[in-house]
Amino acid sequence: MPERLARLFYSSGSPYARICRMGVLEAGLADQVSETETTLRDPEAAVLPYNPVGRVPALVLQDGTTLTETSLVLGWLDRMGGGLRLLPVEPPGLAAYGRVMGLLDGIAVWNRELRRPVSERSPGVIELERTRADRVGDALERDVAAGGYARLDAGWLALAATLGYCMRRHTAWAWRQTRPALGAWFAEAERRDAFQVTMPPSSGL
Repeated sequence: MPERLARLFYSSGSPYARICRMGVLEAGLADQVSETETTLRDPEAAVLPYNPVGRVPALVLQDGTTLTETSLVLGWLDRMGGGLRLLPVEPPGLAAYGRVMGLLDGIAVWNRELRRPVSERSPGVIELERTRADRVGDALERDVAAGGYARLDAGWLALAATLGYCMRRHTAWAWRQTRPALGAWFAEAERRDAFQVTMPPSSGL
């Protein structure tokens, strides 16, 4: 096996890191990227010597350079010439990817708020993010029903990771109840090996 060119730090519960982990597998680059699981919000986290921001994904290259955002990691994977181009080039594909990442960012805020003690939660923030998620979810339902997110690229990976997160770690958003096209899309997505191998643990929220 050739020497691996990069080391990907991840947390098993992070949907952002999961996008990259699925991307590595789908692009056929697992022999070039090793994985290291790390804790988060921990002064002893394994990722901190490489990424002082302390977030994942963090991709450490052979020369010590560390890429710390999902899109940057996906761009590096594309440059490695795997069997699949992940980041879209055309505006519609970029827009589709951005829409899902916006949804994921809002859900992350909502989820973080729910993990606070009840007395410290902001009902306004929770309601804002719930409303945002429903609005974007309805738009995605229309997109998928019209044939969107059919190509396996960054938008596809982001949507699979986001909905998967909501099935196991953010069940507060009942996205599937009124969105049959999105539900059918997800049922197909979760059959893929890359989805199954990177399944996050359940958290009870």
